Amino acid sequence: MMSVRESFFEVCRTAGMTTWFGNPGSTELRMLRDWPDDFDYVLALQEASAVGAAAGYAVATGRAALVSLHSAGGVGHALGAVFNAYRDRVPLVVVAGQQTRAMLPTRPFLSADEPAAFPRPYVKWSHQPERAAAVPTALAEAHRVAMTPPRGPVFLSVPEDDWEAPADPVPRRAVRAAFTAGPEALREIAEALDAARAPAIVAGPGIDEDGAWAATVVLAETVRAVVWAAPMPSRAAFPEDHPLFAGYLPPVRSAVAGLLAGNDVVLVIGAPVFTYHVHSEGPFLVDGARLFHMDCDPAAAAWAAAGTSVLTTVRAGVEELARLVKPGARPDPPVRARTPAPPLTDPLGADAVLGVLDRLRPPDAVLVEEAPSHKDAFHERIPVTRPNGYLTTGSGALGWGLPVAVGRAIAGERVICVVGDGSSLYSIQALWTAARRRAPLTVVVLNNRRYEAVSALGRRIGIPAVPGVDLPELDLVSLARGFGFPAERVTRAAELPAALDRALDGPCLLDVAVSAGAGSLY
Repeated sequence: MMSVRESFFEVCRTAGMTTWFGNPGSTELRMLRDWPDDFDYVLALQEASAVGAAAGYAVATGRAALVSLHSAGGVGHALGAVFNAYRDRVPLVVVAGQQTRAMLPTRPFLSADEPAAFPRPYVKWSHQPERAAAVPTALAEAHRVAMTPPRGPVFLSVPEDDWEAPADPVPRRAVRAAFTAGPEALREIAEALDAARAPAIVAGPGIDEDGAWAATVVLAETVRAVVWAAPMPSRAAFPEDHPLFAGYLPPVRSAVAGLLAGNDVVLVIGAPVFTYHVHSEGPFLVDGARLFHMDCDPAAAAWAAAGTSVLTTVRAGVEELARLVKPGARPDPPVRARTPAPPLTDPLGADAVLGVLDRLRPPDAVLVEEAPSHKDAFHERIPVTRPNGYLTTGSGALGWGLPVAVGRAIAGERVICVVGDGSSLYSIQALWTAARRRAPLTVVVLNNRRYEAVSALGRRIGIPAVPGVDLPELDLVSLARGFGFPAERVTRAAELPAALDRALDGPCLLDVAVSAGAGSLY
């Protein structure tokens, strides 16, 4: 009979979870005994970075990744990143150590009170098995839940004395997850698109999650719909150099309604209806416009602010809808006009820096971005043109971008991470993992020496001066080098192209001093 540990490893093998991310502690020691030769433990220096790196790896591979956390304290450190994974629908199996079962009534050191409750509501499923023998079966269930649409993180707490116990046999199970709402529901959308004067598609990250880029392009081209990216997406969902692509919707109700005012039928695919950041009054859409919503998440369908929601996995639904619609005879929508990048001058502006980056970047490099005050400039200067080629945070908890980029690079992809100085400092220790793994990663820090996004939002609501937003005298180059990651700093326009060219041969962190700006976010 297998021990819990041996059976646990077998479940991981079957699920393709042989690369683990974590930071070990005493409650995990028995789990890590007799570590298998075919497993890889990716060490992070802090638990949130472990979760972020696991998320990047999961997105790269298309499989759930396992994260090992150390008891309640480690879960607490990691929760901001778990929140991001939940909002971004990244499949993670989070396993936390717990104290010995016999000691739990006396609340020992490192114990977790109500461990399954701690990460809720930002996990899909959370459990501490009642019996040691049930741990491997619980792991198998956790993996199925994580990978069933809408995907997301799950949590399993395991007391440290469970690992040596004999395990129950694990039933062999499979879940076939693709589904649509049926032809009648999709036919209603098809008929509305066929009859539309000026249809619009709002493309969300669910398209990229489910491999539906090609089907969405076919649908948009067939009905000649203008395509907008959904507000605050975690992934790109449509080729941004396509003539039907109009840009990114801002996360403001009045702005979304205004930009879609000329469209009589709006189809939102793989995104909420809608994600807003700042409040504004007014209708969600102009009077008379019809809105349809396709996604796999029943919760998002239930709280959608308007329209008719159709529950479907995205790829299956879009492919079927593309077969149902008729080629549109309507004229093409206007082609989006991109403004040229401004020239490089001193002091450096982020817009100009991003223009140079777009010119020099390898076309196959994955883009990861967490630069809130420069997000609009990023989207204007650096079009995403391939599936699974862009990641950011769809939730806003800072510190996500850098470890996600590390995880993508560990999976073997060339990665460029554009990050703000403030964002980088939430997870700067992820550079140590990248250095140790020799990850093919270039980090471009747009360093405006402050939390400029907070200042911009303050100005928007009439608060011209906000305390606690300035970040002077940070030496990011020394920090990176202290973690063993090569780095250099650029302060002048004349230095940038050559320095960026060197950094793109990476691994390298390039700390670029940019002006703070005085504009608005949205």
